[in-house]
Amino acid sequence: MALEAVNPATGEKIKTYPEMTLGEVESRIDRAEQAFADWKARAFSERSELMKKAAGMLRDKAGEFARLMALEMGKPVRDGRPEIEKCAWVCDHYAEQAESILSPEIIATDAGKSYVNFQPLGVVLAVMPWNYPFWQVFRFAVPALMAGNAGVLKHSANVPGCALAIEDVFRQAGFPESIFQTLMIGGERVEKVIENPLVKAVTLTGSKPAGQAVAATAGRLLKKSVLELGGSDPYIVLEDADLEAAAAACAASRLLNSGQSCIAAKRFVVVEVVRHSFEALLVDQMRAKKMGDPMVESVEIGPQARFDLRDDLHRQVRQSIEKGARCLLGGKLPEGPGAFYPPTVLTDVHKGMPAYDEETFGPVAAVIGVKDEKEAIRVANDTVFGLGAAVFTRDITRGERIAATALDAGSCFVNAFVKSDPRLPFGGIKESGYGRELSHYGIKEFVNIKTVYI
Repeated sequence: MALEAVNPATGEKIKTYPEMTLGEVESRIDRAEQAFADWKARAFSERSELMKKAAGMLRDKAGEFARLMALEMGKPVRDGRPEIEKCAWVCDHYAEQAESILSPEIIATDAGKSYVNFQPLGVVLAVMPWNYPFWQVFRFAVPALMAGNAGVLKHSANVPGCALAIEDVFRQAGFPESIFQTLMIGGERVEKVIENPLVKAVTLTGSKPAGQAVAATAGRLLKKSVLELGGSDPYIVLEDADLEAAAAACAASRLLNSGQSCIAAKRFVVVEVVRHSFEALLVDQMRAKKMGDPMVESVEIGPQARFDLRDDLHRQVRQSIEKGARCLLGGKLPEGPGAFYPPTVLTDVHKGMPAYDEETFGPVAAVIGVKDEKEAIRVANDTVFGLGAAVFTRDITRGERIAATALDAGSCFVNAFVKSDPRLPFGGIKESGYGRELSHYGIKEFVNIKTVYI
């Protein structure tokens, strides 16, 4: 078998990569374990110096990597460069903070001395998606490596060039040769990798079925796992919201990465008294975005990453309309080559429609009218997902109360769209997964939190 990269803007094949044999995979894991034995003993200052070099390399090659993402999964180059800059930021953050975060924590007990020590686990497997081909990997790899672990990456099959480029960044920055490696394999072979006794833990960002499969294998083998799965993020727009600002933020979030983001706004829960005004503003914002060739600097929306994903998104829109939703914008497959899907706004969305019940992984906004704040909170929480949520209101105290205590999600924002930040924990609840990435919580997911009592 082979992994094949296809340009979603044209449908043309880019390159075919041979899949690794079982022996090649096992050899790479063996080498990762050997590298780990040395790496875990290195001082934080050494790790930090190398991580800062990686940050510099990322910045130097931001344009090249942005074009690579545009080629393999259709991300507009204007979005690709900020993604690379964010990867450099997470490198700098943990280069500066890892040592203090993982310093022994002294705890007063009846012992002469007692403290908590943080030690790396070993080889960690990362199963990563295509939608943020660099950022998703770096937000795992940087804290894991700074904690002293080794990493092996099973990236999405449609971004093999990105996977190899990431491996090369760490190598060129001077990291030990095998401390971070790519495994060129398909998803059906992940179970065997987790079963390798040298692999001590696994992290996955992806779909619910993939997460269930990984969690089942890791659980059977009693190995630590962290899962960041899908989301159907609700954005509440209350009657006292600044509607123009809310519509701009909602459209920006819904169209992040051409709509292909776990934490993109997906369900807009709007109090009826302002719903029609909000809808008009949202349609204007969505309509104004330019769709086209992701290599063109002015293009804001590229193709969907694969044709099957585009077709399933259209199925969700079509079935929602058949069940009574009204289409205010878009909703039709464009003519011509490429896996493009236009910005789309649906209204009169209700439970039982795909646009309400499922995650829509593309530029489709679903507007749900509610009578008041109480119903808005109920509808926002009426989902199997729990990744992100937002609320828009001019009353900051009201917004904070709703975000902090009423919404069921891992990240809740007020008057802003949800985004990840190296300084803050990121992850979900319910069917959006478990565990956290980023911040001091994320770096401690793959360490032995050891009690020392003297």
